[in-house]
Amino acid sequence: MRYIEQQTVVKRMNGRLIANAIFKYIFLAATLLALLALVILLYRIVTQGAGYLSIDFLTNFASRFPDQAGIKAALVGSLWLMTVVAPTSIILGVGSAIYLEEYAKQNHITSFIRMNISNLAGVPSVVFGLLGLTIFVRAMALGNSILAAGFTMSLLILPVIIVASQEAIRAVPGELRDASYGMGATKWQTILKIILPAAIPGILTGSILALSRAIGETAPLIVIGVPVIIQFLPEGVLDTFTALPMQIYDWSSRPQQEFQAVAAAGIIVLMAVLLFMNSIAVIIRNKFDKRY
Repeated sequence: MRYIEQQTVVKRMNGRLIANAIFKYIFLAATLLALLALVILLYRIVTQGAGYLSIDFLTNFASRFPDQAGIKAALVGSLWLMTVVAPTSIILGVGSAIYLEEYAKQNHITSFIRMNISNLAGVPSVVFGLLGLTIFVRAMALGNSILAAGFTMSLLILPVIIVASQEAIRAVPGELRDASYGMGATKWQTILKIILPAAIPGILTGSILALSRAIGETAPLIVIGVPVIIQFLPEGVLDTFTALPMQIYDWSSRPQQEFQAVAAAGIIVLMAVLLFMNSIAVIIRNKFDKRY
């Protein structure tokens, strides 16, 4: 057996260590650059919008005067929108993932469907807005209502939830399934009592990220004709509404400097809603992490 020369080994190891150090600092610089951009953005938003945050800002309707402008209608409208988007997208998304992973035969058709679902996750949101305009607004005659917007946003985030749920279900150990079947459980009982509880942390992570995208999207709402300003609160899912992204978009597009600060205050409210949603998801995920 021929031994490798020690000098060759040292030379190669030194080269690898140098390359490792270079890439380490490149990745560190990229991370710090992203964090710096985030800190600058948050600092600018907070310093601009903090002065306009008040009870009146949360309880007033929109106004053409910056000091009287409020976000009440948009905030309530976004909450109404999430009451449609969340159950629709999560039920359909998780149900589709269960069928594809547990019931569908593993063949070329199933692989084709999975590939197209993954591709749909990267389609621009304005395309889903056009689809919602064609189907829900015009064909189903729902108009620019909460229901039409909710269904449109559900289509937008559905591929993300399906893919995340598939990965979470696939990650459940096979031993749990085998043990359940060994105890005489049916397939549905195994899915309901074993697979879903074990997959809930992963499903929730994907779902909350998808819902965070839905609550912050503007393009689909513009396409289906959601107004930017209304002076009333919706009372049902068939009522006209406005949402936080639409209100922020309207304020930020106005030339007055004061409205830029009002838009920043609206962004702070939107981030607070997102943090609240994420907190609920983390609490539920941690609860199931302790069990499985």
